[in-house]
Formats: sequence, structure tokens, C-alpha cells
Amino acid sequence: MMRARQTCLATVMVFSATALLLGQSGATNGEWPTYGGDLGHTRYSSLAQIDAANFSKLEVAWRFKTDSLGPRPEYQFESTPLMVKGVLYSTAGSRRAVVALDAGTGEMLWMHSENEGARGANAPRQLSGRGLAYWADATGGGNARILYVTPGYRLIALDAKTGIPVSSFGKNGVVDLKLDDDQEMDLITGEVGLHSTPTVAKNVVIIGAAHKTGANPKSRRNEKGYVRGFDVRTGKRLWIFHTIPQAGEFGNNTWEKDSWSYTGNAGVWAQISVDEELGLAYLPVELPTGDYYGGHRPGNGLFGESLVAVDLQTGKRKWHYQLVHHGIWDFDIPCAPILVDITVNGRPIKAVAQPTKQGFLYVFNRETGEPVWPIEERPVAKGDVPGEWYSPTQPFPTKPPAYDRQGVSVDDLIDFTPELRAEALKVIERYKIGPIFTPPVVSKVEGPLATLTSGFATNWPGGSYDPETHIAYIYSQNGASPLGLVPPPDNMSDMNYIQGNALSGARRTGGSGSAAGGGRTGDTPAAAAAATPGEGGGGGVNVRGLPLLKPPYARISAIDLNKGEILWQIAHGETPDNVRNNPALKGLTIPRTGRPGLIGPLVTKTLVIAGEGGVFMTPTGQRGAMLRAYNKVDGKEVGAVYMPAPQSGSPMTYSLNGKQYIVIAISGGNYSGELLAFRLPG
Repeated sequence: MMRARQTCLATVMVFSATALLLGQSGATNGEWPTYGGDLGHTRYSSLAQIDAANFSKLEVAWRFKTDSLGPRPEYQFESTPLMVKGVLYSTAGSRRAVVALDAGTGEMLWMHSENEGARGANAPRQLSGRGLAYWADATGGGNARILYVTPGYRLIALDAKTGIPVSSFGKNGVVDLKLDDDQEMDLITGEVGLHSTPTVAKNVVIIGAAHKTGANPKSRRNEKGYVRGFDVRTGKRLWIFHTIPQAGEFGNNTWEKDSWSYTGNAGVWAQISVDEELGLAYLPVELPTGDYYGGHRPGNGLFGESLVAVDLQTGKRKWHYQLVHHGIWDFDIPCAPILVDITVNGRPIKAVAQPTKQGFLYVFNRETGEPVWPIEERPVAKGDVPGEWYSPTQPFPTKPPAYDRQGVSVDDLIDFTPELRAEALKVIERYKIGPIFTPPVVSKVEGPLATLTSGFATNWPGGSYDPETHIAYIYSQNGASPLGLVPPPDNMSDMNYIQGNALSGARRTGGSGSAAGGGRTGDTPAAAAAATPGEGGGGGVNVRGLPLLKPPYARISAIDLNKGEILWQIAHGETPDNVRNNPALKGLTIPRTGRPGLIGPLVTKTLVIAGEGGVFMTPTGQRGAMLRAYNKVDGKEVGAVYMPAPQSGSPMTYSLNGKQYIVIAISGGNYSGELLAFRLPG
């Protein structure tokens, strides 16, 4: 592909028309047909009607409230809608209904909802989910379909025109995902579900798996998070990939003492990407049970925290790369791999770029799995938790550099004033600090209470990529998060340690909240509230209500993937109220600090667009958040419009009847879920 771009302009123009068919070229035809815009999850659109000159003039075209679509009016609304042929499709409401709306007016065309009773109430992944998938038969036979996964872990196919279940799919339109999974589980209480969308490529629907938070698992014998492919027409299972290899399978020998046989989790709760041309699906795998203690699963434990490429039609492994060996930091791979076509030292490469919680962007040749730039195995600290197994080394990419803070050092501490700095130094005396991969400790009242980490940089919304300039745009956040382990209660006798809950000593040393402060960030609304750094980026430890670590608390980074270099970084989001109004900072001018949240950026022809997480008092006296636009060349803010609640889903864009729209899901701050559609006046 890159060779064509290096030839004459006419060749480039002809090739560009062909490239639109590939999964890593952005959304096309003014539509938004998949969760990430395309199967490569670039979150890019070439639409340019909305630009720097007029972004601040955007008006609300329509809004769709979701209060009545389920029993809870207030919930975290995380959907990214699709738009195909003038119809916008989305999950919505606390029961994960599916709605079809007129993309020009927001009028509801149809709605489908499932009341799953006890099965839904027991589901580990409830509420709106991230969205759904659209499929139309390329041969012209059969109607277009909407596919989604219910909270109770059932795959449902609906007629895209009517919302009626497709009777020829599964059993009356339903495939029970708790069956035919190569493991036994209770249909009501089995702890597996999914909040991400199905990935549909050619004739295959790929379904991952998610569980409850791995911080405090019910047992080391959790359900396993296998990945499966189903026939999009019939619902028949085509293949299964065992993310924890069974006896005789590749990778099984990385599980010592037969720990593969009982260990659970290792699901793919993030979005899955596909290169249809290569026939490969890319699976971002999470941790095995549990997030912070792995003494019962000695060994590196493939395919935990690995990016795995499998054959789209058979599910057979083609290559893998483990980003973290024997993880004990909750560094699940949280978001979609981004498929990118780049040129490095004059050589065209079909690549895949994986944003992570640890703030590294890992870049591989997506055909072979070879790192584009060297990844070095470097020694890391060994901990002293009884019974734990520690990997002596971890992989460190040499390019691009880390795009956010990693670990915690004295240099990272708050320094607005000498007094605050001194108090921060006093606080960390009760904690263990160190670079990335500093292991958790057993919490002791006399200290250390916990290991301080710098939070989790990128989460499920992931990043975006401009296929014309080969620049990735990644949102990240950070804050001091304590990781402390305690013995489990008696009803968890097969676990040695779990993430701690409350230690009073944390408060005596200036920390607020629990010494735990952990849990998986962002893969359930409850976990996001408990574990994501707070409105000021402070996490569980602060000084006089201020974050322990210096700003920025959230940023957007532009990364040149041809060179492996960071081009620019900006603090994204207004300074939180608890920082700018803090009495300890009276009289000081604090530059914009950025605001933590679960934010995914959108890239268009000229702009990077992202909403804020958390609410604040605007200059006009309104309580809400802003949708901001930046010049994608230099990161300069070029416009902003008001939203009554924070961004909670990722923005998408489309064109209809000559008008460009931007639609975003908002919720939070005591505001129920709503789709907000913007367009220019007139």
C-alpha cells in the first residue's frame, strides 16, 4: 500500500479509492458502520464540514434520552452508535435495549429489549454496554442485521429494518453464549458476560468474554474467558480459541503445576480488530485470575496480557506477543488494537498499534508479530508477597516512548507550593514507590500500606489514528493508585491474597479513600467509579484534597508512527473544581491540568475531537462539561461546545443530506444517559 503512495499523484488517487475498502482506512461514504469506524478501529473520518473555523458554532440537532429504557434512570451510558443508510443504531438504557433512530431527527424507529430476569440481575457485565454491530450480506441475499450481546451473555440477531429477531439465526434469533463454550457453567449465575460489541468480518461474528473485577475474585477457579467465532447467517459456532491453553496446546507449558486446569479469566473484554485482507483477527487478552496476586498460577501464563492474532475463519493462532509476563498489576489489554499502514525507514509495514494501561504503545508487524522497533526484556524488581511467583524481566518498547507517567517517583509529587510538596513527601513515607512493574505489597498498618502506582493510562475507549498522516492520537490519565494485598476472607480459602479494602492508616497519613483504591478501571461502571483517579486525578491518596502527583492529570498525545516519536501532548479537560477552588492554592495561577475520565478521541480531516470526563462549573455558571476540538497538527484548541454531562461513550461522526453530525453518549454527575447530536446551524 505504501509503495503506491510513493508513486505519482494519479496513482495515489486511484489507490486511495481502493484503500477505502480496507479495514484501516477510516469510516467511509459519510457513514459510521462499525464501533471503531472501521474494522481496524482507526476512529477516523475524512469529513471536513465541521472544522476549526466553525466548531464552536455547533448546535444541538437532536437528543435522545434513555431514562425509560430500563429500571434505573441513572447509569453509565457507554455506547458508540453506528450510522448506516440514514439510520442510527445504538444500545441504550440500563437493560441494554437496542434502538434504531432517524439519523437526521433522532426519532425512534424501533426498539428491542430483553428482560433476562435473574440471569440479567446476576450478570457481571450489566447496563448499556459499548454498542452493537451491523452486517449486510455482500452477495445481496438476506436482510441486513444488527447483532449485540445482552447482559446475560446471549448473542442476538435483529432485522435491521424492523428490530425483529432473525428466526433463522440460532434459536429464534438467539445464541446462548454460556453453552458450547468447552466448559460447564450455570446459565443463571455463571460469571461471564460481555460489554464490548461483537466484531463482524466477512461471514464471522467474533465474541469475547468479560468477568467481574479481578481485584477480588470469588475463587482462583473462575470461569475461563474463551473467544469464539460464529457464522453470521446461522449462529453456528465455527471455532473457539482457548485463551488459557488446554493440555497439548501451544502455550500450555507456560503454566506451572498444572495451574492452567483451574485458573479462570483471561478473557477478551476489549474490542477485537480484524484485517479482512490478511484474514486475521487481533485479540487483546486480559489477565488470568486474579489481578494483583498470582501465586496460585506460577509461570508466565500465556495468553494472559497478550496480543494474539488468529485466523478469522478457523481461530487458529498465527502469532502472539505477551506484553506483561505473569501480570500482577491489572495491566489488562483494555482496548482495540489499531491497524495502521506505516513507512519506517523507507519500508512499508502493515502494522498494529496497541495502546495500554501502562502507557506504552506497542507496535508490531501485523502479518508476522515482529516488533516494528526493538522491545527489550529488562530486569524488574522482585516482590516479597508470600507464595507469589515473579517474572524476572518484563518487555520494554524502545519506541515510541511512554506517553504518560509510569510508576511513582519523588519527582512526580505535587509541587504547587513548598508546603504542599513537604506534605506529599510525608505521605509517601507510608507507601512503597518505584518505577513501572514495582510489585504490590502486603498491607501493614505500620507500613508500607501499599505500593503506589501512577494509575492506568489508557482504558477501554482506546485511541484513534489518521491513515493519511500516520499519526495516532491517544488519551491517557494518571493519578496515585495504591495496590495493597490482604488475606482473603474464609469463603475464599483457595485464594492466598486479594486486593485490600480499607486501612485506617491511609487516612492518618494524608490519604483519602481506601488503601486499595484499585480494581479494574473502567470495565464496569462500578469499577470505574471506585478505581479511576478521582475528579482531580488523585486516586486514593491526596494532600489537602489535592492529587498527590503533579499535573497534567489527563492528556492527549499525538504519536508519529512512521518515526515512533511523540509530536505533541496537551492537557485535555478543564482543571477540576476541587483543584482550582482549593484553599491551599488561593492566589496561584494554575494552568489547565486536564481532567481524568474514560475518553476516546475522534479524528476527522483536520480535527481531534474529545469530550471531558467529570463535570465542573463553566464560566457561564452552568454545571457540565465541554466537547473540545484541537488542531491535529499542533494540538492547539480551536473550539468547544457545552454538554450537560461528561462524555461517557466515544464520539462518532457522519454526513446526512449534506450536513455533518457529531453524536456522543453522555451521562454522569446525576445525569441520566443521553445521545447528543451536534451539527452546524441552518
